[in-house]
Amino acid sequence: MARKAAVIGAGPMGMAAAYQLALDGVTPVLFEADDRVGGMTASFDFDGLTLDRFYHFHCVDDKPFFALLEELGLASRFIWCNTKMGYWFGGRLQPWGDPVALLRFRGLSLVAKFRYGLHAFINTKRNDWRPLDKLEASAWLKRWVGREAWEVLWRPLFEFKLGRYADKFSAAWIWSRIHRIGRSRYNLFREKLGYVEGGCFTVTEKLRAEIERLGGDIRLSSPVRKVTIENNRVAAIETADGVERFDAVVSTVPLPFIPEMMPDLPEDILEKYRGLENLSVACVVMKLRRAVSEYFWLNISDPDVDLPGLVEYTNLNPLKPHILFAPYYLPMGHEHLNETDASFFDKTRAVIRRINPEITDDDFIGWRVQRYTYAQPVETPRFPESLPPTRLPVAGLWVADTSHYYPWDRGASESIELGRTLAREVAGFLAETVAPATGNSEPAP
Repeated sequence: MARKAAVIGAGPMGMAAAYQLALDGVTPVLFEADDRVGGMTASFDFDGLTLDRFYHFHCVDDKPFFALLEELGLASRFIWCNTKMGYWFGGRLQPWGDPVALLRFRGLSLVAKFRYGLHAFINTKRNDWRPLDKLEASAWLKRWVGREAWEVLWRPLFEFKLGRYADKFSAAWIWSRIHRIGRSRYNLFREKLGYVEGGCFTVTEKLRAEIERLGGDIRLSSPVRKVTIENNRVAAIETADGVERFDAVVSTVPLPFIPEMMPDLPEDILEKYRGLENLSVACVVMKLRRAVSEYFWLNISDPDVDLPGLVEYTNLNPLKPHILFAPYYLPMGHEHLNETDASFFDKTRAVIRRINPEITDDDFIGWRVQRYTYAQPVETPRFPESLPPTRLPVAGLWVADTSHYYPWDRGASESIELGRTLAREVAGFLAETVAPATGNSEPAP
């Protein structure tokens, strides 16, 4: 009888886990609370255009993602682009991201420019992040780039994206962002980012089809109520449809959901999950008749603007009409999270017209606001010490989310790699077990 494993969460990590389980001869049943697959890579219908809910791009080091594209026959649909980065500072739109732009930047002394550039170069080349794990990011940056560059270039980004956690993040986390983007270049003067034609929808739908072709079962709109543990071994999944027994369970949903979903875990592990903090996001997605700027990524350093940046997605992927994302990251419980979608749109429209006064109200064709509760783990110094292991001390139970590939920031490639790793561990565990689940279901109480 085939071994059967439940996978909770159909984001990139969960889908990759289900796909790998199916390849390894284990029957995966994928439970997703949403009405579609993808998690933060899910797509939506934007007035006839299938578009990712949140912006996504790929760098040259995203090797697990590229390997999956090859397996799925999608490699030919991946496109590399020469993208540009900009900075809005001092009421002026300025180029950013290469040595010439740094030298010409108006708002920093020559000494500050040198210190900033040297720091970025060193961290692009640096590969060992472990010494940085003990350090707090803002103090680390101030020490290396100096007070001037910190105030102009970094402090506004920290405050508007991280809020009350601006002095809580690990230096290793910010290093990973510098390192990843810095290494994704054609050369010193040209940035190299990529996208998949059709967006994440192209990949998630192909992956979904492959999971089902290999015998897997994907159940949408099926939130898991409880994971049952018996005699220190995972036993069953409870949903609105009933109780179903499994040989193993892999959870890939955000870790804050775990205490309610798995209340029978040891108390010391539950306390670790309860102690984790996250940022939420409200992301304004817009259609415009024309571009705001020539930049894919536009950092904003302006005391009158509470938005860390704009992502003009069409400057990476040449969609028509022009697509722009404006992400507002906010701590859990922040009062602004209760603002209406229209309020977020109005604020973003005002920022866009401040940056480019030639944009008129007629240029805004359509907009949506996409929200995600657990969008960014708060990754403090020595963050791995705060996490339970992915393989829990309950036979047949694995739990992970994007926190577990720290210090790397949330990314589809990292999620795919971890999901497949978890699946291989599950397959190895099941190969050693004797009594597979019967697959019988019981009605929920």
